Amino acid sequence: MEEKFIIDIQNLTKKFRDFTAVNDISFKVKSGEIFAFLGPNGAGKTTTIKMLTTLLIPTSGNILINGYDPLRDKNNARQSFGIVFQDPSLDDELTVYENMVYHGVLYKVPDNILKQRIEEMLKFVELWERKNALVKTFSGGMKRRLEIARGLLHHPKIFFLDEPTLGLDPQTRNHIWEYIKKLNKEEGTTIFFTTHYMEEAEKASDRIAIIDNGKIVAQGTAEELKNQTKASSLEDAFIKLTGKQIREEGASNLDFMRMRRRIGFGRR
Repeated sequence: MEEKFIIDIQNLTKKFRDFTAVNDISFKVKSGEIFAFLGPNGAGKTTTIKMLTTLLIPTSGNILINGYDPLRDKNNARQSFGIVFQDPSLDDELTVYENMVYHGVLYKVPDNILKQRIEEMLKFVELWERKNALVKTFSGGMKRRLEIARGLLHHPKIFFLDEPTLGLDPQTRNHIWEYIKKLNKEEGTTIFFTTHYMEEAEKASDRIAIIDNGKIVAQGTAEELKNQTKASSLEDAFIKLTGKQIREEGASNLDFMRMRRRIGFGRR
């Protein structure tokens, strides 16, 4: 039986004038897989996710998301995925429930199932009892849980998570991953995530791709990457493949900072 790939990327490139942020990368993600996309700061991770989620137009290459080309069929591609961004994107002045309703309207969730779906997702992340609370009263971990619930509201087949646990304490990080793994196991949702925490990638992922300087330098399971580099841990394998230590704290999106410097933005 032919294997189904829900994400299929071929020769994907993104240039900003003379700066190449993503350089001719190809990879595939199986339906129902948990796929980690790792790289040092500024390697091209967030730029890649933005192309996969229709926020950036590629310079060249082909993308298929659940069988849809985001350039030709943006609406169906967008309906296929949910996303939790690296930076917070909730409206702090609205309640939990109001944030969920607003997202449901944007994604055209039918009125007859919207209330039921909101209740299901808020219960899934254990926030139903706080549905009338203002988001600005929430801790960082609670906001992350709400962003997960919101991203799942329209029942996507793919869930993109860009640094979903960055800056959270270890206990909250573990709880976030419990929700993500439960979602993958019970609903078969494909998970595509980036992280600066190596133990998350090693424990949670089925397969891993490592990107450095805009190019994919290795793909495989954690064990395959360790065997390939003769390393005792995924972190050691990462260092051997990239020559860099992955940062666990204070990560920032350097793709665009580097691009802006190259093309002259931000100079006085």
